Amino acid sequence: MAAILEGASQILEAGGLAAFTTNAVAERAGVSIGTLYQYFADKDALLRAIADRELKVTLLNVAKALTDDREASAEQRVRGVVRAIVNAFHGRQRARKAVVQAVLSQTGGAAFNAPIAAFIAANSLETLKYEQTFILSRALIGSIRSAVLEEQSFLKSRSFEDELVRLVLSYLGAVNALPASTAPG
Repeated sequence: MAAILEGASQILEAGGLAAFTTNAVAERAGVSIGTLYQYFADKDALLRAIADRELKVTLLNVAKALTDDREASAEQRVRGVVRAIVNAFHGRQRARKAVVQAVLSQTGGAAFNAPIAAFIAANSLETLKYEQTFILSRALIGSIRSAVLEEQSFLKSRSFEDELVRLVLSYLGAVNALPASTAPG
């Protein structure tokens, strides 16, 4: 299964969705088409599996960024989270774009947004209301997703990272500045 997922990622990176066929994936993975279909019903299932795998790895990296250095500043921890999300797919930007496009067309983004929002809610630097978690996660993921889909050259730049960190910290700062009647909790 790992060989199939890796082969699929390589096909997506080399040729995008246009080159992505189950036959091409099976050939790249070195398995028969029958073996591929034992694990995946169709190429949509394969794309969802790639998305799920990358989301799990990304969430592990986000958790690491939040818990590795308890003495780190809020900015350092937020920067670690932003880096973990931006660096998903191990630099395979074309594969990432293809998977994001496919998953968005299948789920409308829920496959990415819901787990990130739940993770932020459970591990946030702050206690946030549901609506605040929704806004923060969608702003962060939406910005990154747009940069991926638009193939922005600044996606992995320090300046983009800085702006995402500023976005998160500014939002958290604004939430903390709310009067008690509207503050989280």
